[in-house]
Amino acid sequence: MSTQTNNQSLIERLFGVGAHFGFKKSRRHPSVTPFLFGTKEGNDIFNLEQTSDLINSAKDVVKEAAMNGKTILFVGTKTEVVESVKAAAVKAEMPYVVNRWIGGMITNLSEIKKRIFRMEELVREQESGELERKYTKKERLLLGRELTKLNHNFFGISKMTKTPDIMVVVDPRHDAIAIKEAQFMNVPVIGIMSSDCNVKDVTYPVLVNDALQGSVKLVLEELVASIAEGKAAYVPKVVAPRPVSTTPRSDYRPRTPRA
Repeated sequence: MSTQTNNQSLIERLFGVGAHFGFKKSRRHPSVTPFLFGTKEGNDIFNLEQTSDLINSAKDVVKEAAMNGKTILFVGTKTEVVESVKAAAVKAEMPYVVNRWIGGMITNLSEIKKRIFRMEELVREQESGELERKYTKKERLLLGRELTKLNHNFFGISKMTKTPDIMVVVDPRHDAIAIKEAQFMNVPVIGIMSSDCNVKDVTYPVLVNDALQGSVKLVLEELVASIAEGKAAYVPKVVAPRPVSTTPRSDYRPRTPRA
């Protein structure tokens, strides 16, 4: 299938899920104007040909990242996209944040890791029965609440050992703190955004209706498919062992054994 046919198919699917509908013109951020086809009954309408090109650019980025074993963090905390973002991240085997962005998740990762370690410690004690042996009923209740909160906030990034190489953020305006931390850490951001967002806040904008589940899900599925392609081509780097020299150094002097 040719690239043109692929693009046409993507445009039709985007149209089918209503991805072309932006918000009211009064809510428009000036930076999105070049990506609009026009307005209809006061609502902005995206140019789906441009949107298709933006999606393909984002797909190339995540595919290359996956080919090189990079980490892609998925972020989307507003209610209507939580399930789609989580499902996409799980399928791509990548970390995610869907409940709440805790300040410092990437700018102060060392502290966040301490909270993750605490969560894992409580899970181990719970599974081994140690909680039952060590603590009273009241203490176990408090620890259970602590574990629930830690799971809620950090489970999605519990396997993230370093700063992500790329972030995919649904509605950068809603998750503005995540965007600011990414900017501070120079982490490129793919922003799935509607007409009320600032295109300049992200590295790779994708202009679609970010309030419709079908619209967001379609874009995420396209990205996840490209990540899978990249992973299939990923070849881990093999570090060759350093050769052991049998030639003594010129400054080598044998040590005299102690008596």
